[in-house]
Amino acid sequence: MFYTFCRALLRFFYRILFRFEAKNKHYVPKEGGVVLCSNHISLLDPPAIGILLDRRIRFMAKAELFKVPVFGPAIDALGAFPVKRGGVSKETIRTAFQLLNDGEIMGIFPEGTRNTDGAVAAKKGAAMIALRSRATIVPVAVIGNYKLFRKTRVCYGPPIDMSDLLAEKGSDVLERATERIMEHIQRIIKEETASS
Repeated sequence: MFYTFCRALLRFFYRILFRFEAKNKHYVPKEGGVVLCSNHISLLDPPAIGILLDRRIRFMAKAELFKVPVFGPAIDALGAFPVKRGGVSKETIRTAFQLLNDGEIMGIFPEGTRNTDGAVAAKKGAAMIALRSRATIVPVAVIGNYKLFRKTRVCYGPPIDMSDLLAEKGSDVLERATERIMEHIQRIIKEETASS
């Protein structure tokens, strides 16, 4: 109930303040475990990639945020779960796998931090979680810069086929999967920017 209320509130404010819209939502499966992999340009991105979907999105969040008065309980109620500083723990990975196995959606930013100029290399965590859980991987691109009353949109792409990598072993599998995810995200950004 709290999630539904917050989502409706954020939908209203994003649409008014940023003329926010979503494109190609049909690429997000109606059921089953899904990993939404998105570029990351702003602190406003986590709500953006999920508020116009009808399904609930779960995110990892820094453990310190859960200790912040009001904000901590709010993100906990919204379904975020903690990640300790210094890396993703086994407990966090287990939680992610359980959520996906239960048919939920996880939002992940492969770059791990905000990246507006392409200087941050993507990390392998998103690919590892997606491959090992066998969840559907949907690339997402946030287009725009959240300037007041200027259009910002989130665009979903077709699920990424990773079937050729599932049976492979070796240290480069996650690297190749990560590259494929980022290539799909960048393709959406390029196509949407060109059509603007």
